[in-house]
Amino acid sequence: MQLADLVQRLSAKSIHGSLDREITGVRYDSRRVTPGNLFVAVRGTTFDGHSFIEQAVDKGAVAVVGERAALSQRATAIVVPDSRGALAQLAATFFGDPSRKLKMIGVTGTNGKSTTTFLIKHLLERASQSTGLIGTVQYEVGERRLPASRTTPESLDLQELLLQCVEAGCRNVVIEVSSHALSQGRANEIEFDIGVFTNLTRDHLDFHNGMKDYFLAKARLFESLRQSQKKDRKAIVNIDDPYGQQLVARFGRDLPIISYGMGARADFRASDFKVDMNGTSYRLDAKDKSYLVRLPLIGRFNIYNSLAALAAAHAVGLDVRNAVLALAKAPQIPGRLEAVPAKRKFQVFVDYAHTDDALLNVVKTCRDLNPNRLILVFGCGGNRDRAKRPLMGAVADQYADYAFITSDNPRKEDPEAIVRDVETGFKHKNYEKIVDRKLAITRAIAMAQPRDIVLIAGKGHEKYQEFSDHTVPFDDVETAARALEEHPVELPRHGP
Repeated sequence: MQLADLVQRLSAKSIHGSLDREITGVRYDSRRVTPGNLFVAVRGTTFDGHSFIEQAVDKGAVAVVGERAALSQRATAIVVPDSRGALAQLAATFFGDPSRKLKMIGVTGTNGKSTTTFLIKHLLERASQSTGLIGTVQYEVGERRLPASRTTPESLDLQELLLQCVEAGCRNVVIEVSSHALSQGRANEIEFDIGVFTNLTRDHLDFHNGMKDYFLAKARLFESLRQSQKKDRKAIVNIDDPYGQQLVARFGRDLPIISYGMGARADFRASDFKVDMNGTSYRLDAKDKSYLVRLPLIGRFNIYNSLAALAAAHAVGLDVRNAVLALAKAPQIPGRLEAVPAKRKFQVFVDYAHTDDALLNVVKTCRDLNPNRLILVFGCGGNRDRAKRPLMGAVADQYADYAFITSDNPRKEDPEAIVRDVETGFKHKNYEKIVDRKLAITRAIAMAQPRDIVLIAGKGHEKYQEFSDHTVPFDDVETAARALEEHPVELPRHGP
């Protein structure tokens, strides 16, 4: 593509050098630059891409885009007010605006994004609509499954994935849109058809300046939906959530909104729910009809996730009854209250809950199953919002019969210091501190007795543990499975 065509969308402050250049690719990582590329200097949290401009030119970049007045004298230099915004525009142009060729469904919120996206994809594909998925657990492009480097990829990688979805024959793509991505413009230039809001609770306040800033970041998805050129745009909003109500007040005049929840005002309303080890059932009232919904996922929070998925499927054009029937065959979501096969008289679950609200939801769900005891293994990530640590400790203190406070992803923090922060939330002595996560899981399973539930929370689907200077393979499900193999099977009792 000619550079002159590629930069047409940019609001450039200045351009120095020829635009008569053939661009072979766009890069924001200087290590990946090859001859003929355009390099975009992006400021990150750790590194500033402007420091690597000359390295990119040495490797063959023929044009550079950045925010500084003097970028390079050896390549065409284009100065812009915002490199991240420019990267999104360049990516969309270079890959041919693939989102305009797809039905785009964006899901945002604190909790439930992954489950909701998986359920939407399942419903659409049961209706024979090939659907791509981009989110925390994995990226799915046609028949390919790719590891997810982050919930919402950088704009360049995201646009390339969308093009791959087009080429794989997908009609739809459902994508988790994180608050970080919205704040950093990673989802800019995507033409959304449907935006879904799950809920908003305390999280990521190490990045956002308070809950108002966090909410405004989430609201950007619906602002982009409002500006989308797509026809039949719709917002799917959890009306039971106070921030969902704010979204309705903010965007209700400009966007058709389908609400969901358990309150009488919801367009998709759940009531009369029942939860057991086999799943959840409830009555759905929608479109002036009632349905019995059977969901093979456990918990009240999964009712909300399934309502969001049903509403989104309806917005895409699926018949509600057929979607309800398809929901009964929904898959297990990796790391979301995932049952570890045990062949024991107790249950072991792994869940991604890593905020106090998510932990509260999942332990309440486990309590609804009426266990003899709830044994909880959990920790908190390092270099993240410290204020939530005692809050998570307080949830464990109140709802778990016994807890093991352990390491999560300590990153650059001292794991023992994180554990001590969590410990301050406890009022009782119903816990142990075991920093070694494998040992904590093994100890929890070893103490389990018939009708107990062991809940391992925090990492869910993750396959690693991140320390200050290294990352090691670690899988809660595999670790629990190995511990179960070593756990002695209860022998039948004979005699009185």
